[in-house]
Amino acid sequence: MSGTSLDGVDLAFCSFDRKNDQWCYKITETETVQYPKEWKNRLSDLENGNALTFAQTDIDYGHYLGMICQAFLLRHDLHPDFIASHGHTIFHVPANRMTYQIGKGALIAAGAGYPVISDFRSLDVALGGQGAPLVPIGDRLLFGNFDYCLNLGGFGNISYEFENRRIAFDVCPVNIALNHYAKLAGYEYDNDGEMAGTGNLHSGLLNSLNQLSYYHKSPPKSLGKEWVLAEFLPVLENFNLPVPDILKTVCEHISTQIAKVIPHDSKKKMLVTGGGAFNGYLIDNIREKAGVQVILPDPLTINYKEALIFAFLGVLRWRNEPNCLKTVTGASKDNIGGSIFSS
Repeated sequence: MSGTSLDGVDLAFCSFDRKNDQWCYKITETETVQYPKEWKNRLSDLENGNALTFAQTDIDYGHYLGMICQAFLLRHDLHPDFIASHGHTIFHVPANRMTYQIGKGALIAAGAGYPVISDFRSLDVALGGQGAPLVPIGDRLLFGNFDYCLNLGGFGNISYEFENRRIAFDVCPVNIALNHYAKLAGYEYDNDGEMAGTGNLHSGLLNSLNQLSYYHKSPPKSLGKEWVLAEFLPVLENFNLPVPDILKTVCEHISTQIAKVIPHDSKKKMLVTGGGAFNGYLIDNIREKAGVQVILPDPLTINYKEALIFAFLGVLRWRNEPNCLKTVTGASKDNIGGSIFSS
């Protein structure tokens, strides 16, 4: 799993068992491989390159993932049935029937020596869906004891049951925006929200962010880097504020948008995972506004829940069972996403 925030490649060795119609899981080994500077640079600006650069990077990245997987498996003496790979999203414009996650499955299979399931989003987008979020079926089948599942990654997305249907959508940008401004201040990220905590809230900026048209659309809906560059960052840049003020105001914006999509009920439980769960300042803001019990699980689940669920999406694909829900994405039907490459 590699997210838009470019934290690195998450690897998780997982096993799944189905007993009495209930899925159980176990995470045995995990690792996050930090991107070397060369790969960070290549991935962060790839959407602006030419076609040949894009195609070559797709191949090179697949080879890179294959080497990482092979080393991980050898290091821990692991023998999986298959590797499920999300790849790294470069383009996501479902309105144009376009989504592209680089990292060719054939190259991963050749490098790691095991079958690979990849390209989980394309079929759903072809069927008129958003191709995102894909995690909700895992939320339903693996984390169904929580009323809401909130992931705070590059984007914040939420998942919950409503009238026997799974509803899920991207709420707003999170780390893709926070990390962008932390880097302008010379840091990879705002550790525990310390910079945000020293800033001043800017009501004008907050109001402008909250008025963006995306927040007035009904699900299904999803966000991509393209939207952040075209719609979100220009609003921040227009105000020309100190970095701590921007970070504080964006945290306020994130918590406001999350609270807006959750009916307040102190008996309800919301599981929070993803890198943003370690941002204490942001979590305090969400707790204050959400009106539900905010549950932070163990660090393993916080860090690797998305990798775990993509492994589970691979299990469902391997079993030829639906792994993408039309109620979540807006596709014409539930579908079985993922291409299989045998080594």
